[in-house]
Order: sequence, then C-alpha cells, then structure tokens
Amino acid sequence: MKVKLDPGAYMPVRVHDDDAGLDIRTPVPITVGPATPVYGAGKAVVNTGVHVEIPKGYVGFIKSKSGLNVNNNITAEGVVDCGFTGSIVVKLYNHGDTEYHFDAGDKITQLVILPILTPELEQVDELDDTERGASGFGSTGR
Repeated sequence: MKVKLDPGAYMPVRVHDDDAGLDIRTPVPITVGPATPVYGAGKAVVNTGVHVEIPKGYVGFIKSKSGLNVNNNITAEGVVDCGFTGSIVVKLYNHGDTEYHFDAGDKITQLVILPILTPELEQVDELDDTERGASGFGSTGR
C-alpha cells in the first residue's frame, strides 16, 4: 500500500508481523481534556499527516488502541475509504475524568485494512420474513 507523509508525520508501523493494525502517531503534542457531565467525553482532533492509497475493494478502519482504551479511557473510530488520499484526521475521545497528554510521536490509534463488499441496493416495499424479524436491543436475552 502506498503511503505519503507530510513533513513531520510518522510512517504507520505494524509492530509485530502478524498485527492487524498499523499504529498511527501524532506529529504534534496534543492534550485531550477530561469528560464532563454536561459535554460528555473530552475531544481532540489530530491531523496525522499520513496519506494512504487503499486498494479498491478495501477500507481502512480507524480503531482504538486497546492499551489507550483500557488503561486511559481514550478511544478513536473512523473510516478511510479507498478513494480518499487526503491526510488521515483522527478524532480522539477521552471518557476519563483527567486530561491525557500525547507527545509528538506517541501512538494515538491504529489503521486496520479490511476487504469490503459493495452490493447493489434495491428498494422494496417489504423485506423477507426471518426468525428474528425486527426484534433487537436485548431481544435475545442477556
């Protein structure tokens, strides 16, 4: 996969050969404020300066680093479509009650590349009957 870096950006890295995700780092120091009762999670946006050329038939998912999530309440989610070659911008969420600081070069998220299906859509008046139907939101029990 082709990768272009803006000045100061860090090359995505797969730490172990079998890792699904490519670690993405912040090119600048950033602080994500704490969650508040009124506004919810603290937020910060990071322009990573990383551009990727994802092959057709694939998608990039921005996924939280498990250590940041479990140990520090920091999450990130997003989608990078195959035709997008702009810089990957990541929105970080802090669900904890204290601010979290990243130094330039710290890992902030990971990019996971997966194959996708793109079925044609057909508008219908009714959907086929299924065992589950429209039941959801806890309908299968705990």
